[in-house]
Amino acid sequence: MAKQVVPEAARQRRRPTRGGTVLSEEIIVRTALRVLREHGSTGLTARRLGAALGADPSTLYRYFAGMDDLARAIGDELMGRALDSWTATGDWRTDLRALGRAIHASYLAHPQAAVLTASRVTGRPREIAVDEAILGILRGAGLPDPVAVRVYHAFIDQSLAFAALDAGSLALADEARAGDEEMWQSTYARLPAESHPNIAATAHLLARHMPHSAYPVALEILLEHTAAHLSRPGA
Repeated sequence: MAKQVVPEAARQRRRPTRGGTVLSEEIIVRTALRVLREHGSTGLTARRLGAALGADPSTLYRYFAGMDDLARAIGDELMGRALDSWTATGDWRTDLRALGRAIHASYLAHPQAAVLTASRVTGRPREIAVDEAILGILRGAGLPDPVAVRVYHAFIDQSLAFAALDAGSLALADEARAGDEEMWQSTYARLPAESHPNIAATAHLLARHMPHSAYPVALEILLEHTAAHLSRPGA
């Protein structure tokens, strides 16, 4: 059973940690991102995080109901950083494109954390603020609510799915990632046209494109779909 979280007003430690730090949710999340970067998405434990903070691991439960609650807070932080880096212009297409790229970039800046959190729904304030912004863009563009919700669903899932996929590649050891990318040259480019005519015809293009994220292309396809709906008579 998850331990009960201490109310907000009672969370702050009366004494600094061994390292002289007075803990807060923000400090714990920031330290957790560092631990994830150093030890990978499976390496975040209460014991390891407590050591990094210079505090007893049980102290974490004053701030979070458990490690799963902390994971949600990490995801919320990544969403918040995306929102902080984004500025609305009033043009729906420009704004949606920029926000999607900001979300994708925020997660890729912390690939180990992205692998851990991209599939989660945090229900926390900064994630909610991102969702509100996306729906505001779509409804402000003139989409009826059922369509706005469908596009929102596709947009946020697409952004996070590509974030998880691309972060998974970045989280690999350098040698493993290089080996995957080289496969397009060492294997695909050498397949004979007699047995694999389509791959052989496009091998040079595959080698050029496949090591890079397809998210910008997928995002543009979604924007085109949305624009097409807005251009229909009576939309």
